[in-house]
Amino acid sequence: MTSRSKTIGSIFILAGTTIGAGMLALPLTSAGLGFGTSVAIMVGIWILMAYTGLLMLELHQHVPITATLHGLAEQFLGWKGRATATVAMLFLLYALCAAYIAGGGALMQERIIGHLPGMPAFSGALVFTLIIGLVVSLGTSKVDFINRILFVLKLIVLVVTMVMLTPQVSGGYLLNLPVEQGLLVAALPVIFTSFGFHSCIPSLVRYTNKDMASLRKIVLIGSSLPLVIYIIWQGLSFGAVGQAGLMQNNDLPDFVNSIAAVVQSEWVVAAITLFADLALATSFLGVSLGLFDFLADKFQRPNNKRGRMQTGLITFLPPLVFALFYPQGFIIALGYAAIALVVIAIILPVLMVRKARLDYDEASYQVAGGNLGLYLAMFIGGLVILAQLAVAFKLV
Repeated sequence: MTSRSKTIGSIFILAGTTIGAGMLALPLTSAGLGFGTSVAIMVGIWILMAYTGLLMLELHQHVPITATLHGLAEQFLGWKGRATATVAMLFLLYALCAAYIAGGGALMQERIIGHLPGMPAFSGALVFTLIIGLVVSLGTSKVDFINRILFVLKLIVLVVTMVMLTPQVSGGYLLNLPVEQGLLVAALPVIFTSFGFHSCIPSLVRYTNKDMASLRKIVLIGSSLPLVIYIIWQGLSFGAVGQAGLMQNNDLPDFVNSIAAVVQSEWVVAAITLFADLALATSFLGVSLGLFDFLADKFQRPNNKRGRMQTGLITFLPPLVFALFYPQGFIIALGYAAIALVVIAIILPVLMVRKARLDYDEASYQVAGGNLGLYLAMFIGGLVILAQLAVAFKLV
């Protein structure tokens, strides 16, 4: 395979890792900010995450091509760094699984109630988790095959949805200003989580044979594609429903229903519903498979029916319990995931780069910005964590 082909493929891998179910939460969490302010925040977060992605590349030039995040953390920060990376990764994966079960379960519940009105409230989350759990238990190769099909369908449905929603956009809705400042704090963690791609960088380093020039293009272009798609998605959501309509939504079913009420088109509603289903399914498949393999390795569970069942229980039971207690916890869980993502995508890379720059005086590639850039990234990461804590303790 040519270098150019690998670069293009890697760009789509990185973009695909970023674009997931978190995209569905963007109009809900940023409704009170207005279109212009939410786009400005997204551009700022993209710059931050692209910068720390480049910091990860700077680190990889000093380590073997097979190095993982945990290996990087151990080499530059010792066992404490590796332990921090492990805990943060577990927290992130569990929080994302909890978010996807809550969101997917809410959509599934509407379908179940439509056919079986007497079913209990937890039915949707349980059925959604069982379906994904059974697929994951089939093994990585089958999950990869199923996920590719679903991902292609997701992209097709997304394009169709955007085309169908465009005539419904009202330009006046896009000029609304923030309702109150506190809403910016509440939206920041979820917007931040929607730009996470750093976990796939070690795999891309191996795939491109550590071609640093190509990797820089991959990080910059691959992370900018989600930004463009998010901006279009925000424009369509705000333009079709309006700020006031979006602020009345508490979860994904409300969001879909609000668009249905405005658009008055069964085709548009069906497209958005299908996109939501596919976005949640593909995101949940990818994250839960990563968590499943991580736990199987940590607890040394055998790759047989009994071992995979045990791993499946510790993979899916904790996030399912969260979703059962917080059926509208889609945005809540995405917010908590931001704390772990700050550690993985900002704190660890910054600390490791500082150490690497002391250990290696001469490096073939160093990200611009010097210490000021590192301090600024840490400062913004701290703001994201403080924002989520303020939301958790109901200070905003």
